[in-house]
Amino acid sequence: MRTIQTFFFIMLLNLGFAQENFDSRAVIKFQKELNAEYADAKRSPLDPEDLASFKTLDFYPINEKFFVNAKFIRTENEKPFQMKTSTDRKPMYVKYGEISFSIDGKLFQLNVYRNIELTKREEFKDYLFLPFSDLTSGKESYIGGKYIDLKVPKGDTITIDFNTSYNPYCAYSHRFSCPKVPLENDLNIEIFAGVKKFHD
Repeated sequence: MRTIQTFFFIMLLNLGFAQENFDSRAVIKFQKELNAEYADAKRSPLDPEDLASFKTLDFYPINEKFFVNAKFIRTENEKPFQMKTSTDRKPMYVKYGEISFSIDGKLFQLNVYRNIELTKREEFKDYLFLPFSDLTSGKESYIGGKYIDLKVPKGDTITIDFNTSYNPYCAYSHRFSCPKVPLENDLNIEIFAGVKKFHD
């Protein structure tokens, strides 16, 4: 099955498809907004002692290589499941689709999910959840992987900017319950993009 999908994806790359262009200003905006959230005592996930000395999160340098235009395949008739978290909490998610993309000439695939309860709210009805881990996890990046927020695409392509990947709140405090990255979303590549780990 994967061989067929890989062949299909290569054919699409050869034919070409609609692409979004990289804009570093969008990443800078993301970083500023994230820093502002973490510096705000009312919204910050930081523990009080960390918040008192907080200045900025540690980001990888912005890198266009980790901005990809991916092929999106909607997966129909998926059964909802309980996603594992860092606690006993098991929220209901459903696999919404598969994304395929290339970095440095190598093909990769990730699953994207929807939080069933969250998408009942109007402001999150188009929200997709992309958790992933990679070969930097547990080294320069948080051991539990990172997240990217996406919106349901209108066509068969979707833009993934790993420069906007961020840590689960659990990277900053044990007060939170965070979804664990599914094993199938572990990438065999170093993604030098997004937020680095908080504590050494």
